[in-house]
Amino acid sequence: MRPDGTRVKDLPPLVAAIPYIMPKRYDAWNSVTENIDEEVIKDFIRTHRRAGVRLNHMSVIISAYYKAVLRNPKLNYFVMNGRIYRRNHFCVSFVILKKQADGVVNETTLKVYLDENDTVFTVNQKIKDAIDANKAEHQSNSTDKFAKFMFSVPGLPKFVVWLAYHLDKHGLLPRKIIDLSPFHTSMFITNLASIKTSYIHHHCYEFGTTSVFVCMGKPVPNYISGDLTKKMMPIGVVMDERICTGYEYAAFCNDFRRYMRLPRMLEYPFCQEEPAKEPSQETAAV
Repeated sequence: MRPDGTRVKDLPPLVAAIPYIMPKRYDAWNSVTENIDEEVIKDFIRTHRRAGVRLNHMSVIISAYYKAVLRNPKLNYFVMNGRIYRRNHFCVSFVILKKQADGVVNETTLKVYLDENDTVFTVNQKIKDAIDANKAEHQSNSTDKFAKFMFSVPGLPKFVVWLAYHLDKHGLLPRKIIDLSPFHTSMFITNLASIKTSYIHHHCYEFGTTSVFVCMGKPVPNYISGDLTKKMMPIGVVMDERICTGYEYAAFCNDFRRYMRLPRMLEYPFCQEEPAKEPSQETAAV
């Protein structure tokens, strides 16, 4: 058994066969663009900022995504070596920029673990804590230190990556290495809106276990509603189609859209049962 997941054996024959038909993650990626109502998110964030709580777009999107995953757990599956696994945790990887004194901007990748008792507030705090611990120029996390060591020895990077790939393929990669790797994650998210750039459909990495990659783009006029005075945020989503059926992906997307329309539902523990009556759109934006 892998340290990060358990093999799923009770699969329909066709579903179990798909990873052998499409052995590579880049064979199996599908993409979709989700358009999020920027006005709803901004109203939600402003309401809490007036109360002294500084939320951000990424925290809200990650929270909506995770709450939808709890209702559709197959979105947290992954494929390795032709087999489908159920991940035994939920984590999110993302990149932050670190500006050096000479003006050069470097990237570092962070990973945050969530649990079903989280809310949008605890998710926001976990992300903030991870960024605060790594944003200074002189600060390096364990992943950075390992990469720096690896590249200090000629020939070592190629050997280490080859070894890690093959150990991972057979379920022998140690949990400590999996914890260091941003590519072993439930979801990878990047916020291109923060650098005023349009969204892209970013590939899922072949190395590791990333099954879904989400890319936030800069807000644009809401041409869908026809009111160009309002804005929407386009999100590019790339998915490994082998982990579940199209019907299950559609059910997940419907839940995700619902939480983005009604972000107040994210204020309560994600494991909490759905309320008997949803808050109205108007209430959700107050």
